[in-house]
Amino acid sequence: MSENTHENKYNEEQVEDIKTRILTALEGVIDPELGIDIINLGLVYEISFEDSGATEIQMTLTTMGCPLADLLTDQIHDALARVPEVDVDKLKVSLVWEPVWTVDKMSRYARIALGIR
Repeated sequence: MSENTHENKYNEEQVEDIKTRILTALEGVIDPELGIDIINLGLVYEISFEDSGATEIQMTLTTMGCPLADLLTDQIHDALARVPEVDVDKLKVSLVWEPVWTVDKMSRYARIALGIR
């Protein structure tokens, strides 16, 4: 018998639903310089969620050295505190620089809102 005999708390469909709600919550995190949320800006690269409530958000910023990193991280913690399955004590926001963010990562909505073609 394997040591990993515990049942998963959530099935695959439930995990996808939780990730969708995490994504929706992150749409409420607004970049104060651009006035657009981090999802439509294309800043969030990956969302990982585990049964324990541990969650990791891999994201980038529009520029390296952006002074808003701490502010956005705080806003992410506040937003995900409203998703009951997420344990904010086990929430990790990881800044990544690969792939490099470009305007192409923005949604059509964000480009229109910023007047970018």
